[in-house]
Amino acid sequence: MEEFNEKKIKKALIKRALGYDADEVVEEYSYDEEGIAKLSKKKVTKKHFAPDISAMKILLERYGNLSKEEIELMSDEELKAERNRLISLLEEEDYD
Repeated sequence: MEEFNEKKIKKALIKRALGYDADEVVEEYSYDEEGIAKLSKKKVTKKHFAPDISAMKILLERYGNLSKEEIELMSDEELKAERNRLISLLEEEDYD
């Protein structure tokens, strides 16, 4: 069970660190004469969630070989390069 949670957490961190798209659904209901709710409108839109620097830092702290202090001193460019390196390693691990 613990291994499953670890994989789930790792996958969620990668998703947040890279950014992702998700569907956002808005539904409107109306009531007929008998008081039964019926779907009258449904709108599905794609929503983009940008990459999250905090998720990148957590990935680096947890799965990288850098200390928290070293990570805090890194520039955005260095963080992105390290993120890409870690993601490549994690993806290779998933395929093994």
